[in-house]
Amino acid sequence: MGIGAPKSITKCRRFFLEPSVPRQRQYEALRAYFVEGRPSKQVAAEFGYSPGTFRVLCHQFRRDPDPSFFLSPRRGPRADSRKATARDRIVALRKQNHSVYEISQILKESNIRLSPTAVRQILKEEGFAPLPRRMDEERPQYPRPTIEPMADVRAFSLAPRSFATRFGGLFLFVPELVQLDIDRLARSARLPGSRMIPAGHALRASLSLKLWSLERKSHIMSLVSDEGIALFSWLNCTPKKSYLSEYSSRINGEKTLRLLALWHDQLHGENLFPANSFDLDFHSVPYYGEHPVIERHYVSARSRRQPSILVFLAHDADGRAFCYSNADIRKGEEAEEIFRFISFWKKTHGELPRHLVFDSRLTTLANLARLDQMGITFITLRRRSASLLEEISGLPPSAWRRVKLDVPTRKYRAPRVYEQKVAIHGKHFRQLCVQDLGHDQPTILLTNDSRSAPKLLTRYAQRMLIENAISDAVRFFHMDALSSAVGLKIDFDMALLVIASGLYRRLAYRMRGYRDAQARHIFRDLIDTPANVEVTDTQVIVSFHRRAHLPIILASELVEKPFPVPWWEGRSLLLTTYSTTPPALGELSSVEIQASPALYP
Repeated sequence: MGIGAPKSITKCRRFFLEPSVPRQRQYEALRAYFVEGRPSKQVAAEFGYSPGTFRVLCHQFRRDPDPSFFLSPRRGPRADSRKATARDRIVALRKQNHSVYEISQILKESNIRLSPTAVRQILKEEGFAPLPRRMDEERPQYPRPTIEPMADVRAFSLAPRSFATRFGGLFLFVPELVQLDIDRLARSARLPGSRMIPAGHALRASLSLKLWSLERKSHIMSLVSDEGIALFSWLNCTPKKSYLSEYSSRINGEKTLRLLALWHDQLHGENLFPANSFDLDFHSVPYYGEHPVIERHYVSARSRRQPSILVFLAHDADGRAFCYSNADIRKGEEAEEIFRFISFWKKTHGELPRHLVFDSRLTTLANLARLDQMGITFITLRRRSASLLEEISGLPPSAWRRVKLDVPTRKYRAPRVYEQKVAIHGKHFRQLCVQDLGHDQPTILLTNDSRSAPKLLTRYAQRMLIENAISDAVRFFHMDALSSAVGLKIDFDMALLVIASGLYRRLAYRMRGYRDAQARHIFRDLIDTPANVEVTDTQVIVSFHRRAHLPIILASELVEKPFPVPWWEGRSLLLTTYSTTPPALGELSSVEIQASPALYP
């Protein structure tokens, strides 16, 4: 006769054979491995361990001198030995009027790590009330942040002095800003300003962040004590992050558009925008946060839709600079943005854009007919629908002709082309189906351009320039790191990006070998240069330190030629190398010191 019912026996057997408590499961698994001698992988699979985890469990068990599987843990809160050890000392330090932060630091120096929260808890248990808030002069002496003055043009001084700055390369843009009359640009655009920081000074201060590749406005706080960037902005010190962040909130879309129009007017007669052909594209600036106004757009870097600001960009193909931007776009307005750019260019330059290149998602097929009616030449891709791909696959081999692309560096230089006329919304366009370009599916071009097929393929391939320019803007101008979710603030930041990219292109034309270089390459070699600045009664002398690419700067027309700067009270700017008096050792890197053994023996 059994000692229990069959059901109860089965339940008891299951308790041993199917352990659910973690410690019991470890015990049964280890017993099966060490006592029964079963294979490790089999035991791990049976008891729900991965093979690696079970090997670690066996390793720890071999080195445990006293394994305790069935000892019950002590219940109740466990006392922290560090608190018990330091309790008397904490009370004694509080009686000396030390704050919880000071007590935590003193204990840390004695190798007792207790957070200010833990110290506060002990003092509360001992009956101590919080200390009243003390003035700065009543606190113990320890390193504190320096208090920098407020930016105020009325406190700006050009008294004779000399100082070192890490923003030496920023002064290479001063001749360009003088030539383009940046103060008139700010006044005509009706940008906001005040008696402390007029509009031109605010624009120069905001522009300096883009030119120096600062990722966030808050990063300026580590540079506010540098006199060089303040002198560039014509202020006693550079504005703080709060001003720079709030300033863009006061600029609406109308002022941003007027600023871009005046920027083009200032460049009249220059070769920055030849306007022979433009590349157009959208870019989504991602936003990580919660905001009711932000819409979801496709972010290519993430391959998904997420909250973001949609930005339209126009890029001059020959000048290799952005010429237009707009971040004030809502869903449903994307297809019409191309006509806003055309209207902007017609109003600014008095003529329509001659040639546009864009992808299939920029606008609709109906708008292509409108472009053709306006007399604007374009090249775009056509979306590969299933019916279109089926039609192309059914073409006989004799329908294709092979062309040769005059691009020596291209891998696929002899693609096959099939050309036909297609009617779209009452207009006839050329449709080119191209194979053997290195893609699995054919490329389908739609255009009203009458040039030969090889020239059309070569020109559309050059559309990669705007992809590279956007990549450079993301990496150097930090286009994806805009800290505001408000569209109008991003719109002004994008206008600054257009101006900054133009200034970099103009500077690249002056530097031999850098005409086609990207902004981050120019910054790394030429702009990121420390210097000594000497202010005299007649000049502001910027002496560059010795660097590998300094001869490129010396070979340009900017060096050793005094250039009058109107906003420096009649003084001129002189760019040169540093004189016989070398900079202090702390201002140079070890490489620069080793390169000048005569100056630093």
